[in-house]
Amino acid sequence: MQELIPINIVIGDRTYRVRIDAADEEKVRKLMRLINDRILDFKGRFAGKDMQDYIAMVMLWFVTEQEQSLLQADQAALTAGLEEMERLIDQQLGDR
Repeated sequence: MQELIPINIVIGDRTYRVRIDAADEEKVRKLMRLINDRILDFKGRFAGKDMQDYIAMVMLWFVTEQEQSLLQADQAALTAGLEEMERLIDQQLGDR
């Protein structure tokens, strides 16, 4: 098990002290920047009452993006499976 390192991350206007694997530090910091960039984007485009509104919008955006990625991956796997089945059928029909 890798040793956990403490880092401070800032999301919205709050600082959080978390412990993560050293190997994940770059990824966590990239995600933190992405979240904060999205917060700023939503603040500029939508009226909100407070930071919690913008964080909720970012969470919804992030989950939607993840779902779309999963659906695309599932669709690609399905397409590959169908293409393989078509190839096998063509092979069987060609052997006759």
